Amino acid sequence: MFENLSDKLDRAFKTLKGQGKITEINVAETLKEVRKALLDADVNYKVAKQFTDTVKEKALGENVLIAVSPGQLMVKIVHDELVKLMGGDATDINIKANPSVILMSGLQGSGKTTLSGKLASYLKTKKQKQVLLVACDVYRPAAIDQLKVVGEQIGVEVYSEPENKNPVQIALNAITKAKEQNKNVVIVDTAGRLAVDEEMMLEIERIKKAVQPHDTLFVVDSMTGQDAVNTAKAFNDRINFDGVVLTKLDGDTRGGAALSIRTVVDKPIKFVGTGEKMDALDVFHPSRMADRILGMGDIVTLVEKAQEQFDEKEAAELQRKFAKNQFNFNDFLSQLQQIKKMGNIKDLMGMIPGVGKAIKDVDIDNNAFKSIEAIIQSMTKKEREQPDLINGTRKKRIADGSGTSIQDVNKLIKQFDDMRKMMKMMQGGNMKNMMRNMQGMRR
Repeated sequence: MFENLSDKLDRAFKTLKGQGKITEINVAETLKEVRKALLDADVNYKVAKQFTDTVKEKALGENVLIAVSPGQLMVKIVHDELVKLMGGDATDINIKANPSVILMSGLQGSGKTTLSGKLASYLKTKKQKQVLLVACDVYRPAAIDQLKVVGEQIGVEVYSEPENKNPVQIALNAITKAKEQNKNVVIVDTAGRLAVDEEMMLEIERIKKAVQPHDTLFVVDSMTGQDAVNTAKAFNDRINFDGVVLTKLDGDTRGGAALSIRTVVDKPIKFVGTGEKMDALDVFHPSRMADRILGMGDIVTLVEKAQEQFDEKEAAELQRKFAKNQFNFNDFLSQLQQIKKMGNIKDLMGMIPGVGKAIKDVDIDNNAFKSIEAIIQSMTKKEREQPDLINGTRKKRIADGSGTSIQDVNKLIKQFDDMRKMMKMMQGGNMKNMMRNMQGMRR
């Protein structure tokens, strides 16, 4: 995500390295590269020009402090302007009513149905809401079945009327049912088209007028680049949506849509899809995204993801076990699985300041923990609980059962023992130390 843009901006700022002061000449040289980097990332031309003009005006109006180099000052100015460009502050979804109705819109293929499920999962798990998904795509083959599969995955009820071809009536009936069942949120998944057309726009307008949604979201595929911005403008002109959701932001995308949409349609980006799993949906924070684009990491999001998976009681219990040398392979496997739930390993490491650039060309397999899990799962219950029981014969059986070698089993056991000794010595087995050691074991 934004790797190419990050690299090119970094090269642009090097123009100012070693310069004693900011001048119109060196600023112009730097901003020429910045503008080129933005255009290569598929940022709208007018947006890119306006952005660099604003940065130039601010840079030439700044006095460089003795403690701050021109390069550092330019990075700060660009960072602040990127934050403004993407909307400034994060914008939450409107779910104050009971039930709150959320209307999903977008082209076919943008990931709208899957995103509806991700949003339902987010509201259910992080906002503790009772959600009802509504299947209003009466045209696409298997659209209703797809939403039902998604609903089943996340444990959310899906309302559908397979024989009814009137999406307005289906949506109204679903809201009535939601009120009867005391549901907090109704998410209406509407039909998409392969391109913007009059029939599609009229239908989504009728649905919006009938259900009076509290939040209308436009779902757009980030990988469509500048077309995403054009489509967003076409939809906004007709239905005046409240916010944008960018899907596939984890893919091989130049990311310009995220930097352009806010300016072109004057609507906030509320969420970004960052993977295929149902929990791969993040609130969009412009400041954090600017940090990541400029290679500053995103430690706040990393901490938030960790807090979602680890609770204080569990941390305290692990600390007690480390202190008494009772930490076993069951505990270790549990921690591994919780770290995996936090998301893609390379993405997580990229959130650590300074690490993103260092690992950008490193291939980090997200299945790298599988061999460790296979070894532990090939142990008997008693072996997991009492690792000291594992002798040569047991190691051979474990290696055969896990499809690994005795050397792999020995390596894991040695690293596990080293970690136990170190953590007992520290007597502070908190999750931060746990995560650091597990990452070391993966190498």
